[in-house]
Amino acid sequence: MYVRDAKNREEVWLLDNIEAMGLDETAFRSRDYVVVVDETSGEKAGFGRIRIHKPDDAPEICELTSIGVVESWRGQGVGAHVIERLIDKASDDDFEEVYSLVGVPDYLAQFGFEPLDVGDLPSKLRDRLDSKRDDIEPDAIPMVLAVDSFEMPDRLRERFKDARPHEGEPSSDEDAEEMAEEFGIDPDDATYKYDTGRH
Repeated sequence: MYVRDAKNREEVWLLDNIEAMGLDETAFRSRDYVVVVDETSGEKAGFGRIRIHKPDDAPEICELTSIGVVESWRGQGVGAHVIERLIDKASDDDFEEVYSLVGVPDYLAQFGFEPLDVGDLPSKLRDRLDSKRDDIEPDAIPMVLAVDSFEMPDRLRERFKDARPHEGEPSSDEDAEEMAEEFGIDPDDATYKYDTGRH
């Protein structure tokens, strides 16, 4: 498995999966995405995006959004490696902070993201948060990460090394709880997985 920049020819695949997962396609540009690919089969397993906001009177703002994992690849650290690649790209572009507007904050918290008061959010992202809450994810909250404090949990790195597609649902309650935990969800209250939710 590896993560690379999306190619223009993958635009239809990305849009189809974004729509199927109910993710945010606002201002879609395939070149903003990264894609996880299985080097053996060539099958695409997941994707995510950096969106750069350019306020008129302030520095550019980097947002992580539209992170999704294909159903047969879930629970194997694919989403975590998408996030890692996006953080690397943000760092390469000299961003010191990355923002995300999410309904499942515990998932991003495991990488070092912290909740942020709406009043502390750059104004461009406050407008985006309102729009996201209205149209896509009513429970979205702002989170921020200092790029140099990103952490990849060892368990997610290990899962990714042996990732392979699986059919259907997890084979046991223990597997289901482990997957829910990876996505930052309380398995007793969960109605959806992080990767199928809106970001």
